[in-house]
Parts: sequence; structure tokens; C-alpha cells
Amino acid sequence: MRIRVPEVRLIGEDGSQVGVVSTREALMRAQAAQLDLVEISPTAQPPVCRIMDYGKFKYETEKRDKSSRQHASATRVKEIQLHPNVGDHDYQTKVRHLRDFVEGGHRVKVILFFRGRESAHQEIGFEVMNRVIRDTQDIAQTEQLPRLMGRNILMMLIPRTKSRGGTPASGATGQAAPRPAAPAIPRPAAPAIPRPAAPVPPSPVAQALDEAINKPA
Repeated sequence: MRIRVPEVRLIGEDGSQVGVVSTREALMRAQAAQLDLVEISPTAQPPVCRIMDYGKFKYETEKRDKSSRQHASATRVKEIQLHPNVGDHDYQTKVRHLRDFVEGGHRVKVILFFRGRESAHQEIGFEVMNRVIRDTQDIAQTEQLPRLMGRNILMMLIPRTKSRGGTPASGATGQAAPRPAAPAIPRPAAPAIPRPAAPVPPSPVAQALDEAINKPA
């Protein structure tokens, strides 16, 4: 779209404030830099324009807007409704939808409605809610435990957090961690028993002396 005002407040390609210049001069500066003159604040007096790559600017703007929409969608709260006497087929369908929501990164509000005299058997409603927790505990955890709100029971489930490395956090699998093996205790060595020394044979001189002494007269 053409800029139809006679002058603009110009921002250079490096973000510097050039000041108020004529629109013709701003266009010449943009052409010299082989870039575009983009009007970024048309309601200002005079309008603010910047020298930039318009294609890159448009791409980054669309990428930022898409990321914002995805973030807003991811933080949206989904809702699942149940009744105390829910049939098994209907229950499985509800749980399957709940799992899809959680795997998509959503928080899920689970509401159990009592109708008529069903409210006299609140324990049945809590049993259904606890069953939902058990059937989704591999991917979801309770942000808010089931509690009675008026005539209904409400709880909030969120995606289960994971520890570093992508594995479930400690205790998530329900299995106890293996205990480390006890260190081996070295046994004391048996004391060495000294062996008797071998007899030393008498020397020839001592033997001759002994024979002379013991010789009969």
C-alpha cells in the first residue's frame, strides 16, 4: 500500500531514529539499502515508518500470531460431564475423549451431575470420579481432587508432568525403586600357625666330643 502523506517519522534499518523526513526521502533511503519502507504506526502524527525487509517482517509477524493462538488453545479448559449411573459404553467414550484432551496438553474439568434422588447416594458419584482418576493415571494427575459443589461433584485433571529425560516422575509408575545391594563385608584372615623348626644335625666336632665322653672305660 502506498504511503500518501507528505512526510513521515523515519526509523532506520538498524533501529535508529532518523527523525521527520519527506516521504520521498524516506523511499530513496529504503531503495538505497535495497529494503522496503514499511508504515508501522499509521495513526501517529506524522505516521511512523521503518526501513526493513517487509517479507521477513510479515513472516515473523505471522509466526508470532500463530504461536500466540496455539498457546491460547493449549491453555483452554476442556470439560467432561458424567452421571452416577453412567453406562459402561458411555463411560469408555467419555474417558477416551478425556485422554485425547489431556494428550493435547489441555486441562480437563470433570463434572458429575446428580439428578433427582441420585444426590442421596453421593458415594456412588465419588466412586465414578475415582474410577476416572485410576483409568487416566498414566497420563493425567489431579490438580483438584473430587469435591462436592452444590449438587455436583467437580475435579480438575492436568497432563502428568515428566522428569528430565522424558520418563515419568518418581512414583508415577506405582513401582518401588529397587534397593541398592548391601556392600560385602570382608572376613578377617585366619591367624597363621607357626610350624616347628626342623632339627639341626650336630656338627662333627660336637659328635666326636659326645662319643668320647660316653665311651666306656
